[in-house]
Amino acid sequence: MKQKSRFKGLIFCGAFVLISTFAFAQTPRQSNNPKALKKYNEALVALEDNRSSEGIALLGNALQIDSNFIDAYLSLAGALGNTKQYKKAVTVYERARLKDSIYFTPYLLPYSINLAGLGQFEEALTAIKKFLTLDGLSGRSLKAAQYRQKTFEFAVSAVQKNKNAFYVFAPKNLGDSVNSRFSEYYPSVTVTDDALVFTRRTGNAREDFMLSGISSKDSFNKAAPLDGDINLEPRKGAITVSQDGDWLFFAADIAGAGIGGFDIYKSVYTPTGWSEQENLGDSINTDFWESSPAISPDKRALYFSSTRPGGYGGADLYVSYLKPNGRWTEAVNMGPSINTAGDELAPFIHADNQTLYFTSDGLPGYGGSDLFVLKKLSNGQWGAPENMGYPINTIENEGSLAVAADGYTAYYASDREDSKGGLDIYSFALPSHARPFKTIYVKGIITDLISKKGLPANLELTDNATGTIINKVQTDELGHYFITLPEGKDYTFTVNRKGYLFYSSAYALSGAAPDSTYVKNIALEPIKLASSFVFTQVLFDNNSYALLPASLPELNKLLQILEENPSMHIQISGYTDNVGKASDNLILSTNRAKSIVNYLSGKGIATERLSYKGFGSENPIATNETAAGRALNRRTSFTITKL
Repeated sequence: MKQKSRFKGLIFCGAFVLISTFAFAQTPRQSNNPKALKKYNEALVALEDNRSSEGIALLGNALQIDSNFIDAYLSLAGALGNTKQYKKAVTVYERARLKDSIYFTPYLLPYSINLAGLGQFEEALTAIKKFLTLDGLSGRSLKAAQYRQKTFEFAVSAVQKNKNAFYVFAPKNLGDSVNSRFSEYYPSVTVTDDALVFTRRTGNAREDFMLSGISSKDSFNKAAPLDGDINLEPRKGAITVSQDGDWLFFAADIAGAGIGGFDIYKSVYTPTGWSEQENLGDSINTDFWESSPAISPDKRALYFSSTRPGGYGGADLYVSYLKPNGRWTEAVNMGPSINTAGDELAPFIHADNQTLYFTSDGLPGYGGSDLFVLKKLSNGQWGAPENMGYPINTIENEGSLAVAADGYTAYYASDREDSKGGLDIYSFALPSHARPFKTIYVKGIITDLISKKGLPANLELTDNATGTIINKVQTDELGHYFITLPEGKDYTFTVNRKGYLFYSSAYALSGAAPDSTYVKNIALEPIKLASSFVFTQVLFDNNSYALLPASLPELNKLLQILEENPSMHIQISGYTDNVGKASDNLILSTNRAKSIVNYLSGKGIATERLSYKGFGSENPIATNETAAGRALNRRTSFTITKL
């Protein structure tokens, strides 16, 4: 019976006591004191029933009665390790080693794991290497030890690189307004950092979606269930809110509504609360598991995790894009540089639209699933995943992460020692290497120039330095938009809606302060006879009429209008400033207008619909006395001559 009891005492220690068969061949180091043995056996029962605090206290009582009770030391160390009290566990293991170093040797595996839990990776690596020299290790123990050796070696190497050398990891529990005796997880924040949405798991495995207003960085309003009928379905989980706060995406297993088991659904905010959920369809959902949705700030890319066949391992990350017709493209696997033979889960795309966070247990890490950061390169492709490092990542499984728009504050779920029950949501400051790009915010409304009413429209933002479209935004039905942009760049805003002249204008925002907000309201002119538009980005070199590549996006918008209105005729007009001979300016302006006509006709527009005229320095729109005024006068435009 004693041997059986001791075996049970080792089992409850879970991951910390994957002891080899060698350990069980030793003679138990039990007490000769009946009172100590009684407390010890009571402790094992408590620990098997998940009454950890009671079991730990009883083991302490046994050791008070018999301070040489080695099995009680080892069981206590295992129980402390299971409750993440690594420092206490290491101390107790070392006391057991002092009592009997030979008997302790097979416990080097759990001892090393607790050392790693404290961040003492070099000591952990030394211990696990010694453990691997033991004879008679079982296959299970050997596999566990080799895995731990790999993670400890990674950790030692990462510490030597020292990216987090001066970083202080100090997670702060969000308190009673957010956390409860139940588990809270999957945090998500709006781009204005004024609302936290998360999942709470209550009795009978029910999961509810909760909302807490953020009054300030450290002040959260009492969380309440989301408005509407969204919480009627109990079998749901991962949730994300669009960064303008208007859309919710979540995973749920809804009888009669799903394609498979867990599918991804969408809900829209209405005056009466969140709308009835909409299954996103078979472009995204399959017969397999889909979950962990994350919507990009422009609401045009949806990242999620799926176990569908054809991936690289268990759960892989996929992305789908919103088409102009409101449907989603066929989901695409994000590739082998991101996905592994393990599980990739919980993606979160930051407000900068260029930084993605996720978890993986297949990429090199510290043990379990680690948090990784992924950033876009200058060519628009994703770079290599980077482990966020210790102490953010530990020997445990790290969960979902959300990062506030400020780029400094992160939210995650953990069951730390100060948890109020199960998983709680914590905030912490990100280390510099894991921070997203700094952003600025631009908001406004698109209206009809004549009626002044808001218009739903498409808005594109182009990086002026590279000519790359970095953001596409669709306004709401009333024409409102809210976008985030990387700071330190200049942009061109282009707005397009059928039946209207497009809008295009360059904005110098490279000097804008991070986290600042700019308001840009845009009025679109309905297409009508004699309507005119001055190009802002159709550019030529000095004294040249050859179109520069930067001109093409704006000309292609005109091309689109001509294709949508096949009976429309236009005249292209060219103008110069007053510098130089009038005759030379007239020729230059005429040739520039002709270059635009040639481009359009080369794209298939019938030449009889196109005419051109140069005006030289006539009809200036600004003074020619300043360089800025002359730049405005050097322009080209088009006028509708027939509809």
